[in-house]
Amino acid sequence: MLRIIDARTGEPVEAAPARRGLTRVEARATGPGLTALRVLLVADLLVRALELGGTPVWAVLSGGPEEAELRAAAAALGVRPFEDSRDVGTGLGEAQVLHVVAEGATGPAPEGVRIGVAPADGTPPDLVLPALDPADPADPAVLRLALLREPRSAPLHLDAALLDRAEDTLRRWRRTVAVWARQPSRPIPADIRALLREAWEDDLDVPAILRVLERVEAAGPELPEGARFETYAYADRLLGLELTRDLGSPA
Repeated sequence: MLRIIDARTGEPVEAAPARRGLTRVEARATGPGLTALRVLLVADLLVRALELGGTPVWAVLSGGPEEAELRAAAAALGVRPFEDSRDVGTGLGEAQVLHVVAEGATGPAPEGVRIGVAPADGTPPDLVLPALDPADPADPAVLRLALLREPRSAPLHLDAALLDRAEDTLRRWRRTVAVWARQPSRPIPADIRALLREAWEDDLDVPAILRVLERVEAAGPELPEGARFETYAYADRLLGLELTRDLGSPA
């Protein structure tokens, strides 16, 4: 069961109702800016984690005057589409409401659980903006991975070194996953599956998930390549990094 820290109390709460009723995830972001992108990304991870656990989810964006720009940036980052916040209150009968907000956000406090996201910045800004430009060949998943590297409760400074590291990791993982896919499929070892679930059900600890993948990558021959492939494909249902994108490509 996914448990997440409520920013209003500092205590963990269950992110999904006991009977798997509808959960609304509302991203409250203003921007454009890296902090707003981080809020959207955390909301997307939350939606994915809840769906993996079998909870029906309704994702909503409250983006203010820049909502169109935020929706475009979210789409570029691989964030699943949000519904319009104006549809809130139409009687869908939510059993739980989760608000994903930037730390220190002003305005009236909405009812429901508040999930705080620490600020993010980057200098110079042209390191980030090209990755979200449809006319630019840069891979937006590089930015997504860079934003996932730190816990959402920790401030993040995005610079060229962090983006280069994310790009190198993403290229290597996609290339390796494509090689592993050529071998017969094998089940994910129970201990590795348990580590992945434990990480994302413990306050969406994405950095811990990335460490599990690094451990699988570095494992010895006792871990079959088919099992490594299934592990990465399974984790990517949450991460959304398109780790299987290069399947079938030349070695």
